[in-house]
Order: sequence, then structure tokens, then C-alpha cells
Amino acid sequence: QVQLVESGGGSVQAGASLRLSCEASGRTPTTYAMGWFRQAPGQEREFVAAIDWSGSPVYADFVKGRFTISRDNAKITVYLQMNSLKREDTAVYYCVIDYSGYVSRRHNDYDYWGQGTQVTVSS
Repeated sequence: QVQLVESGGGSVQAGASLRLSCEASGRTPTTYAMGWFRQAPGQEREFVAAIDWSGSPVYADFVKGRFTISRDNAKITVYLQMNSLKREDTAVYYCVIDYSGYVSRRHNDYDYWGQGTQVTVSS
């Protein structure tokens, strides 16, 4: 089992920044990819960003240039720096991990999910 614990969510004004963190613990794999999905009320869960074992990131089009994903392999932690936040970024953000080490935009490809952290952006 792997546990993913997210932190860093909150309520901010449009244009502000937040940094989400997600630390994995338990039986973590040797190689893995980590990423973020989000789900707004009444909406389907959607891919935000992911980073593979080598550190190569993949982003959803709607966050390019605003969000940056990074990882600390020693801490088995992934970060999501979110700048220029918009109201439409309001959602619960979920951390994910995939044992293959390769990134995917499909939520079914990920092995474990965190509990989620709320991000609320008001104008």
C-alpha cells in the first residue's frame, strides 16, 4: 500500500499563487510517475499535470504557462506550483502515483490516489 498526503490548498483571490505538495509513503515503488488531477463540483475529474521518473513533465493545455510540476525523489514528493489562478481553477486537487514511471492523462492508469485538497479561487 502507498499513502499519498496532499497539502497546500486554500482559498485565494484570482491572480494569486498556491503551491500544492504531495508526499508518498508506504511501499513506494523504485520508479514511478506522479501527477495531479482535479475535480470541480458537477464536473468530471480532469488531468492537470504529471511528471515521469526522469523528471519530464506533461501539462493539460489549460494550465500551460501558469502551473509547474516538479518532484523531489529523495522525499518522494511532487509539487504543483500554481500561478495566475483563475476562478475556473477552483476544484479538489488529487495527487496520483503510477508504478510504471510513465505519465498518462487517463485517471484509470494511476495506481493510488490521495484524499484531495481543496483549492478555491474567488474573483
